Amino acid sequence: MNSHDPLDALDALVMAVRGTHNGRYILEGKVPVPCEDLLEWGRWIEEHRTERIVRQEDIGPYWVSTVFLGLDHSWRPDDLPELFETMVFRYEGDHRSSVDDAPMLRSPTWELALEAHAEACVWAREQLD
Repeated sequence: MNSHDPLDALDALVMAVRGTHNGRYILEGKVPVPCEDLLEWGRWIEEHRTERIVRQEDIGPYWVSTVFLGLDHSWRPDDLPELFETMVFRYEGDHRSSVDDAPMLRSPTWELALEAHAEACVWAREQLD
């Protein structure tokens, strides 16, 4: 499987949508794979903080962040897993706060997460005008 081909990644996710992994996933390269063992999953999440970052960037007062969550956040069992999240934050003093009217996007693959990140960046740049 080519981990950079969105269709291959989607096919792999469709095959693993629901199972004994209870929605837990880790990354092999940039491809999410189910993880049945809770302790293994927890160790992976803790030890791979940097690898979970898809992209993060500052745009004016905004910080756009896209990360691998490691847990499926989809609501319906027949949906693709929502494993990546893109959010927009605003700097407020020493901390960041989420922006209520900004896009909050979830994606099943790394490649689609990059597209969601680009969409959120467009939104942030439009706010500067």
